[in-house]
Order: sequence, then structure tokens, then C-alpha cells
Amino acid sequence: MKQFTYRIGDENGMHARPAGKLATYAKRFVSEVSVSANGKQADGKRLLSLMSLGAAKGTALEFTITGEDEEQACRTLLRFCEENLNGGE
Repeated sequence: MKQFTYRIGDENGMHARPAGKLATYAKRFVSEVSVSANGKQADGKRLLSLMSLGAAKGTALEFTITGEDEEQACRTLLRFCEENLNGGE
């Protein structure tokens, strides 16, 4: 199991476009991807599940990745967050 936390810096939070991209990236891996925020848990491979988190700017997303390619998935998803959810900060 691999875990990391990423705090959203984008003014718009995790809206539909980045949530959809995140789900697409997560689907590339065999590992299960779980994302938690605001006391809720979401399947990282499902757009609507991610949107249900209501993740605004400043929200800490907690990723838990479990499976045979968890190491690569963790690196890739962290890089995704840095490139798509930081708001250019």
C-alpha cells in the first residue's frame, strides 16, 4: 500500500475537467485507487465518485493505492496532482 496527501492549490478546486483526467490516469493501473477528502471516500477511477468529494481550493486529498503496480501509480498520480491541481503556484 502506498499513500500520499496533496493539498489543492487551484482556485477552482477539483472540478469536472481535472477529476475526469484523474480518473483516466488512475484507470491506467491495475491497483485500486482511493481518494479521501472532507470525511468522504471516493473511487479514484470514477469521475462521479471523485466529484462527490466536493474538493475546493485548500482541500487535502488523501490517496491510498493498493496493488501490484502501486509504486508506479503513486508516482504518476502525484505528478498528475502537481501538474493539474496546483493552480500555477
